[in-house]
Amino acid sequence: MARLADVLDRREEPSYNISFPTYLGAHYDASTTNLSYLIPAPELSASSTPVELTISFLSPITPTSTLRQSIPASYMTVHVSGDFDVNIYVDINGQWVSGDRGSQIVWEFSEQELGNTDKGLKTWKIRRETELLLSEERDRAEWGTFYFTGPSDLGHEAGVSGRVRPRFARTGSLQNEIDHDFRGIMEEEPIFAFAKSFHLSSSKSLSKSSSDSVMFSFALIQNPVTQFASARGLTFMRPLWASWFSSVEALLDFHYLDYTTAAGLASNYSAQLAIDADTSGADDYVDVVALTARQVLGATVFSGTPEDPILFLKEISSNGNFQTIDVIFPSFPFFLYTNPRWLAYLLEPLIEHMLSGQYPNKYAMHDLGTHFPNATGHADGRDEYMPVEECGNILIMGLALVNSLIYDTTAAAGSVWSSLGSDSFDPNPSTSAFSLAKLETRDGVFGLDDSWGGSTKGVRQAQKWVTKSYRLWKQWTSYLIEFSLRPHLQLSTDDFAGPLELQTNLALKGILGIKAMSQIAEAVDNQEDVKYYKNISDAYVSKWTEYGISRDGTHAKLAYHWYGSWTTLYNLYADTLLCFHLENTPLSSSPKNPRFAGETQQQQKPLTPSPSDDRTHPPPSGNRPPGFVPRSIYTMQSNWYAAVLQKYGLPLDSRHLYTKSDWEFFAAAVTAAPTRSKILTSVARWLNETSTDRPFTDLYETEGTGGWPGAHFMARPVTGGHFAFLTLAKACGGKAREGLAFLEEGGEGRGESYY
Repeated sequence: MARLADVLDRREEPSYNISFPTYLGAHYDASTTNLSYLIPAPELSASSTPVELTISFLSPITPTSTLRQSIPASYMTVHVSGDFDVNIYVDINGQWVSGDRGSQIVWEFSEQELGNTDKGLKTWKIRRETELLLSEERDRAEWGTFYFTGPSDLGHEAGVSGRVRPRFARTGSLQNEIDHDFRGIMEEEPIFAFAKSFHLSSSKSLSKSSSDSVMFSFALIQNPVTQFASARGLTFMRPLWASWFSSVEALLDFHYLDYTTAAGLASNYSAQLAIDADTSGADDYVDVVALTARQVLGATVFSGTPEDPILFLKEISSNGNFQTIDVIFPSFPFFLYTNPRWLAYLLEPLIEHMLSGQYPNKYAMHDLGTHFPNATGHADGRDEYMPVEECGNILIMGLALVNSLIYDTTAAAGSVWSSLGSDSFDPNPSTSAFSLAKLETRDGVFGLDDSWGGSTKGVRQAQKWVTKSYRLWKQWTSYLIEFSLRPHLQLSTDDFAGPLELQTNLALKGILGIKAMSQIAEAVDNQEDVKYYKNISDAYVSKWTEYGISRDGTHAKLAYHWYGSWTTLYNLYADTLLCFHLENTPLSSSPKNPRFAGETQQQQKPLTPSPSDDRTHPPPSGNRPPGFVPRSIYTMQSNWYAAVLQKYGLPLDSRHLYTKSDWEFFAAAVTAAPTRSKILTSVARWLNETSTDRPFTDLYETEGTGGWPGAHFMARPVTGGHFAFLTLAKACGGKAREGLAFLEEGGEGRGESYY
């Protein structure tokens, strides 16, 4: 796979017999990427049949095992099949441990026994000579040790790239020697190589091909992984895996021997993901979400302890912010679908930090730190100003998390994997509601999570989690009550578009946040707050429909006062995800907790504003149409998106032709099937046809070459929003999509709306 110029000694080039492999293509799922080639037979070989070679990269996604997901390591396996001998070569260089090509690096080589087997491992260890603790260069960590591991029967060599590679090209072997002259990454470029000889021609029957394989592992080990302004002060945070493994060697042994189990768990996830994505109505959706999954988790690192786990997240490529709420928000459909407890672990450090009083503002903070991996907070309160955005985001995610805990049957669980495991619950108020202190062994597999919520356990977990931080939820909601109906000049999450006042989509998010608080209050049986927040949100959404919809009733405006404008109303997604669209319909469920029956079952009378108040209220409760946001809004937007769709997707709003793929999928999830299919297909077309060949970007032009509009976003975790449609399939006890059936029935039209 290397360039010929890196491998061949040009002085001896005439003596080489050069042939080129035939590339058969790439195949991938959520955890695996396979690249396949045909290697032509040598001229003097008795065989004329090429050897098939497949390089398989596995970064397992294991929703039932947080222990495995916390391990910062991946696998690469080389499979060969044929009837002539093949030698394969793999090396790495110092760029794995630094983004600065001038960095000085050191290395060592070790051999160790592999667990309780008669086999062994060889490992290269590479790090910066002087590590820059908790710092980055070009989005690359400048601290930590990289481990490159393979089986003990490999050849190995460390040396100058310009010598080691050509020698292997001539001889097909390495010399098992180590260059100890430590130097810079590109100073007589030091490389660290393994080679494997596959003796395929030794098969007893020359008419049959034989197969073989070799597996390597790659791991970046850092300790600490971040620093975090926790409730106890600024703390160096250990990796979560360190709570279960006594040493790096023990971790790497486990990881290497665990390949079959990890691959099986990952395969189960990928297969289920493909089945679920296939129901979208767009054939390419399976590929889009498979391409997305590893990108989301690649931006995270597990930390904390089993008693109090934490998941940290980096805003890659845009600015490097740490634990950005409006980056977690677009990614959270992935976590709800895959493992909701990981969403809880993402929110936990934000809640802990703000609960400790280290953030001075009354609204939710934008991020935990200006640049990952330093979550030092914003004691001056001068983080990026998105008050309505972040309050609405965290309240919506908070209720989504509570809802994911509350279900009575396996079929009603919000994630396919949530109900697996025991239903034990730790009532100790000083411990996390979502502890990993008691890992389980099921079907012979060690290190599995217990169940997530369900039945009585889920109710108690929700109460324990909400109670601990209830005053914060109320504080954020109070801000929204004051400022969300008519948002003043501020940024939304789409900060690259600049600040704007009276944003229709932003106001809707704030109103949905207030509505979410009424149900968060229900989780702790605070009936007074349930009534209060429900009445206000009812009044606000009625007024919002007057302010935010165009005069001809065909679309939502970008801003209340911007006539002739339009916007992708992606925050409408939360109305469905949180099951508000089922209110006043036969699909509306009874209270999640039987103890809450009574007042919460009754229709609440909306607040009656004073004549001077800027709010109005909906028609009397006995005459309420279905849902919270009127159904006509859904139908109207679905029709509008189909009309303004461009070649490569749905533009974000009327100001530009660029789009955000995460918001496209939020919007598509709550449209009629034909519109949804068109949007998903247009995004797939962009992936297949356009010039943006970096890791999946979420910001691109919907016309022309489909390139970047200026900012080069790439590899960001916000692509978790591509899972928006999948998450709805299990939301509301499996009723969320059914509640949108009116979109497929010609729409319960504009005549049913009330403004």
